[in-house]
Amino acid sequence: MKKRHFLLSLTLLLSMSLITACGGGNSSQGGAGGGADPSQLIIATGGTGGTYFPLGGGMADHITKNAGLTATAQATGASAENIRLLRDKKADIAFTQNDIAEYASKGTNMFQQDGKIDSFQALGALYDETIQIVVSADSNIKSVGDLKDKRVSVGAPGSGTEVNAQQILEAYGMTFEDTKLQRLSFADSAKAIQDGQLDAAFQTAGTPTAAITELAATTGVKIIPIDADKIDAIIAKYPYYVKTNVPANTYQTVPEEVTTVSVKSMLLIRSDLSEGLVYKVTKAIFENSDKLGHAKAKEIKLENVKNGVSIPVHPGAQKYFDEKGVK
Repeated sequence: MKKRHFLLSLTLLLSMSLITACGGGNSSQGGAGGGADPSQLIIATGGTGGTYFPLGGGMADHITKNAGLTATAQATGASAENIRLLRDKKADIAFTQNDIAEYASKGTNMFQQDGKIDSFQALGALYDETIQIVVSADSNIKSVGDLKDKRVSVGAPGSGTEVNAQQILEAYGMTFEDTKLQRLSFADSAKAIQDGQLDAAFQTAGTPTAAITELAATTGVKIIPIDADKIDAIIAKYPYYVKTNVPANTYQTVPEEVTTVSVKSMLLIRSDLSEGLVYKVTKAIFENSDKLGHAKAKEIKLENVKNGVSIPVHPGAQKYFDEKGVK
């Protein structure tokens, strides 16, 4: 009996060793596992009707061509969800807003239950993301105050747009409870406005935003301005905002310039990825920023890559920026 027990134990031990040797441990899958650097990177973007998704696709192409590994863009619920995907190692690179990255690093706002998240670092700032309040061309909504009791979408649940909408309504003495609130993606918001099922939608994205462009071509749109005194109040309380304009004729039914506010878009990357890998990824993105296939890409400038970045930069990205003399 003792001999049989010994042989059985030895057999089990050898089997477990064989499984481990064949990759049965903590291997990386889909570019987001633990341990060594992955051979495939997942880029968490946003909804297909926004700006993150097409830009992420362009970045994935150039990483694949120039960095020696495969990258894939994935449609998501955008900023806040993307940070949680990084934390959970279900994504490797992520688009987000600079304000949302700040909340995550401090465990505030929508990250209060999560607590501080420290599993990501900055890969660099990209461009201004403009808060656009969209209504149909024939809407009688003319100001933010007119949104009271209206059917209003504030973006996907947990998105940066949702927080922006909350803060802008706050400046007008309103909360979500003052509206008939919906949480829809950019594309779904545009379709709902087109179908007469939604009165207005907040969309925080680089301009022109695909979903708004398509809506302007079908139903026609208006962009609701934010009043100057309210902009001052918003910036005073939330200094990561800047006053900005949607240029005239950005959308075919909006011939005039529209005053609003913006935050900054940025890229994050898992902090546990190696300096060498992140260096190659950073180089592939910023040396091909003019070839990303979206009009907003022309605003991505290497000299502005640290603007609005309040969290640590990954050492691999910092190495590339140092080589290029970025201050």
